[in-house]
Amino acid sequence: MIYFDNSATTKIDPQVLQTYQTVANQFWGNPSSLHHLGDQALQMLQSARQQIADLMHCQAEEIFFTSGGTEGDNWVLKGTAMAKQEFGRHIIVSSIEHPAVLNSAKQLEKLGWDVTYLPVDAHGYVHAEDVKKALRKDTVLVSVMGVNNEIGTVQPIREIAEVLKDRPTIHFHVDAVQTVGKNLFDQVLPDRVDFATFSGHKFHGPRGVGFVYIKKGRKLAPLITGGGQERNWRSGTENVPAIAAMSKAFRLVLTDEAQKAAQQMAMRQKLLTALQAMPDITIFSPTEGPAAPHILCFALSGVRGETMVHALEEHDIYLSTTSACSSRTGDESGTLKAMQVPEKLATSAVRISLDDQNTMAEVDQFLTVFPKVYQRFQHMNGRVD
Repeated sequence: MIYFDNSATTKIDPQVLQTYQTVANQFWGNPSSLHHLGDQALQMLQSARQQIADLMHCQAEEIFFTSGGTEGDNWVLKGTAMAKQEFGRHIIVSSIEHPAVLNSAKQLEKLGWDVTYLPVDAHGYVHAEDVKKALRKDTVLVSVMGVNNEIGTVQPIREIAEVLKDRPTIHFHVDAVQTVGKNLFDQVLPDRVDFATFSGHKFHGPRGVGFVYIKKGRKLAPLITGGGQERNWRSGTENVPAIAAMSKAFRLVLTDEAQKAAQQMAMRQKLLTALQAMPDITIFSPTEGPAAPHILCFALSGVRGETMVHALEEHDIYLSTTSACSSRTGDESGTLKAMQVPEKLATSAVRISLDDQNTMAEVDQFLTVFPKVYQRFQHMNGRVD
């Protein structure tokens, strides 16, 4: 079995699963309880927070635990809106954000907020100059993802940070879900970034847990109120086993990160070279310019994406139709639409997403199987005899 759908979710690491099981068995007290069992759970929770903070080169009090990237994105957008509405009611997001950001922005529009959706060029890049042009006196938030989850563009976060350096009152948010383990933190998390969202299951942690980096001094209104957990910013009894496991997964994936990212880039390049040589294949991911090492999006003209996915599944090869969040609906890729890719071609898009656990042998096996599938579809479409 070849699993090339790691941007949708990753397999939990066996060491991470062991940590989850151990913590669940031995530290099952409520961290808010005053007794010894509660103290044990609280110490485990704070140890995990400190480990993540050390790896992020930030302070422990700047890490807040959530249920994942979707909650984190919702929290930053809506929490900013609630906390800063007296200062302005304008936000800026890119047109290729994850649905958690875009749909939050649309909700805010219905509540009277003004939202500017930044365009992207034909290669899927946001331009810092467009951010500068969109800024207004009442702008309170700019949100641009670090790595696009559908085609793998690495957005110019440092350039956008330069635009915002003289506007310190504007919140700057980066959805960093696709950046972990790809040796990209220097590019997508400069000091000017105020908020960054992460999801554990994208880097071999458990599902249903994530964290948000919130720069000290920045304020968000809580979305989830209750017992006052997470310093009264995000209530709800903390999932200590999942948090501890995510912390371990974060440490493991960042170990030898540069080497792992280079291996993924080598695999991506081999796949890219082979696909570019095939007639009627269109590559949507960047072939020049900043690109994540793990994502390659392409289409075979005349073959719908879901058809290609199932054809490869017959060979025990698993990839997806762009974003997993929209694949079951059959919707056109939002990123490709923003890039003005014709709808007929966009609905043929599929995405390979690699990981540090993939191997060059798997790439070679894919490149043995895919030409056969390709030839069959070309024959069916009357393009070959």
